[in-house]
Amino acid sequence: MTPTLYLQGAALQPFAGKPAPTKPACAVGLVQAGLPANGVQRPQMNHLAPIWHTFCNHRGKQRSGALHKNNEKVSLMDNATSLPTGAAIAPAAEKTTASRLKSIFSGSIGNMVEWYDWYVYAAFSLYFAKAFFPAGDTTAQLLNTAAIFAVGFLMRPIGGWLMGLYADRKGRKAALMASVLLMCGGSLLIALTPGYETIGVAAPILLVFARLLQGLSVGGEYGTSATYLSEMASKERRGFFSSFQYVTLISGQLIALAVLIILQQTLTTEQLYAWGWRVPFVIGALCAVVALYLRRGMEETASFTKKEKSKESLMRTLMRHPKELMTVVGLTMGGTLAFYTYTTYMQKYLVNTVGMSISDSTTISAATLFLFMCLQPVIGGLSDKIGRRPILIAFGVLGTLFTVPILSTLHTVQTWWGAFFLIMAALIIVSGYTSINAVVKAELFPTEIRALGVGLPYALTVSIFGGTAEYVALWFKSNGMETGFYWYVTGCIACSLLVYATMKDTKHHSRITTD
Repeated sequence: MTPTLYLQGAALQPFAGKPAPTKPACAVGLVQAGLPANGVQRPQMNHLAPIWHTFCNHRGKQRSGALHKNNEKVSLMDNATSLPTGAAIAPAAEKTTASRLKSIFSGSIGNMVEWYDWYVYAAFSLYFAKAFFPAGDTTAQLLNTAAIFAVGFLMRPIGGWLMGLYADRKGRKAALMASVLLMCGGSLLIALTPGYETIGVAAPILLVFARLLQGLSVGGEYGTSATYLSEMASKERRGFFSSFQYVTLISGQLIALAVLIILQQTLTTEQLYAWGWRVPFVIGALCAVVALYLRRGMEETASFTKKEKSKESLMRTLMRHPKELMTVVGLTMGGTLAFYTYTTYMQKYLVNTVGMSISDSTTISAATLFLFMCLQPVIGGLSDKIGRRPILIAFGVLGTLFTVPILSTLHTVQTWWGAFFLIMAALIIVSGYTSINAVVKAELFPTEIRALGVGLPYALTVSIFGGTAEYVALWFKSNGMETGFYWYVTGCIACSLLVYATMKDTKHHSRITTD
């Protein structure tokens, strides 16, 4: 009878002329002879020990050459002896399309809620400016709220740094859950803070603190979200799926505008100024709780789970990639300034400069943003076909040539449709940046510093150029040089164009190696 051999409880094929899978004298037990799998003699079976040793010595000599030639196979089987009794080695499960989509959806919904909370501040600042600041002219109050909007941006680099470190150490999922929790706290604080007439200077102080929490949250959200979506998507659809970061970002802004429109239709102007502006912040806090629940069910990305532990600090590792860091700064500068000019600032521009009503400026913003949102996956998918670099260059060239003509013409427009078409033309151009900037940045960095590498330089650049766009525009206007702002935007886009023209196409040189 041919003996059946066992490896820690897992049946192996008899030798039958094939190389022995493990060392015969230690891990192989002759179960039919009454010996256990670990080769230790049972006391009541001592009379069979000579049979066991004779068998092992004979097979060991016969197979010594084969074991030497198949050293790699033997090593693998030896490693398996550390498994519990009866354990089997199974290959890692591949992520299915359904699991990818579920995780991308959960991450995107959370992203949408965060950006809704962020943009509600800008959408309703026309109404709550009087509540937090002493009486004065409207432009002065708007400058105060715009300054606090910019203060939130100043916290974003700290958020990008802290959350980037956390995401690269503890995982993308953990960081995304922490960021949405911070946003919930900031929105709830704004909703519950009494006005200046009630608590005096404490009102704007609490508003600043709440905005700092939100800035910390959004600063961490962008880099981690861009990393998560890019890593979770398959290689051939990475541009398409990562574009949903801006789909949800814009949809958050759209929902903020939709809430504004609904409240404008259902409440009187006096009610909006008195207490109605608090409603959207309460909605945001509640939605953040829902987003937190959804993010609990997300899967971690394969890139993070398979990465090797870094042997040095993440910041030191990051400093070894200066070219990539400067590339993120350069490609972000013009794009983020153009984005904030035609989105958050444009509503105030239509009211203060063009002379339109608040309701008309709101509906124009909502209509253009909706179409802008729909463009993101289209252009993101196009980048999967033709590459990222040609699309970035198209944005740089068109933005440099047409920013001044569009804003100058918009200054004199008289009709709703005229303003709509001009802003829509500008946003089509900006789509060349917004749709793919997340995946381009993620593809620049290795796994161990990807969230930090994307989030920190991006947040710094957005704080300097995007967060100050509204404030700089109002400063130019207050000094009677509004056209100077148009040239400022043009110059920043032109600087980014130089980066686009000289950088490699990350689609063909991506550092995201897992699929």
